Amino acid sequence: MALILPLGSPAFSRHADAVRQGFIAAAKAAGQSAPPVRVYSVNEDTVNVLTMYEQAVESGAQLVVGPLTRNGVAALAASNFVTVPTLALNALEPRSPQPARLYLFSLTVELEARQVARLAFDDGRRNAFIISDDTALGKRMREAFLQEFARVGGITVAELSFSADQSSLNKLRQASNLGVADMVFLALDFARARTVRPYLGNALSLYATSQVSAGKSGALAARDLNLVRFVDMPWLLQADHPAVMIYPRPELGDLAEFDRLYALGIDAFRIGLELLRSSHEPVLDGVTGRIRLTRDQQFVRELTSAQYVDGKTVILGAPR
Repeated sequence: MALILPLGSPAFSRHADAVRQGFIAAAKAAGQSAPPVRVYSVNEDTVNVLTMYEQAVESGAQLVVGPLTRNGVAALAASNFVTVPTLALNALEPRSPQPARLYLFSLTVELEARQVARLAFDDGRRNAFIISDDTALGKRMREAFLQEFARVGGITVAELSFSADQSSLNKLRQASNLGVADMVFLALDFARARTVRPYLGNALSLYATSQVSAGKSGALAARDLNLVRFVDMPWLLQADHPAVMIYPRPELGDLAEFDRLYALGIDAFRIGLELLRSSHEPVLDGVTGRIRLTRDQQFVRELTSAQYVDGKTVILGAPR
């Protein structure tokens, strides 16, 4: 296996190293069944990425894992270099070219937002408010939820913009008391969701992605998001999960983002083994979620659903 990561990028080297550590941990856990792994360091230059990919294949790689950045994945997909099974660790833009041997596996928030939409609908919610900000991530969450909720039969009553000023927060309170919606989707990160939560009362069901994870902030922070339902990976929510217990937990700092990337590396290696075995319909009980392969060669994850209740995280449902 060749692992291509932007270890030489000032912006992404820490992210890449977290993925590398998880990948190597999974290879060690696999023991003698693990093929040799060679790590290739790249930077953010797409020409560098393609050059190293070509070098990896010429050196005998039977499978390539990477690139990690969106630009790198897009450049590889648009090239004619993909001649061996390749597991890219990011998403492609809709309707982008995708070579026959290129598979996708990522932590994209769109997949989470779609799962939340289905979860809310399955819970009986039919009329939604969406609260989002103007960040790129917020827009991606909002759009993915909007489309999926409509697809399953839900109605988005109104889209509300986040602002921390008092008049805007009071408008959120007024909207939540109108009785025209039965849920709110928070297309926000933890800090902004924590700001708006007190203005939403307890009459509406509240949903969010893993972006609202309190991480290592403790019970007080989680208490501020009381009754918010969200999804996240078993690696962060279920320490007693059979797959999770196998692997060591390195100290990666206070940001949950790096723990997620470490988990991505673990499951990327495990998926790589399945691709080398030419498994036709691989299903993995992964540390990032329940993983299956779709028709568009994308490995999608079903995450664990949970809820903050009185400062504690309560598991609502494991991935199906």
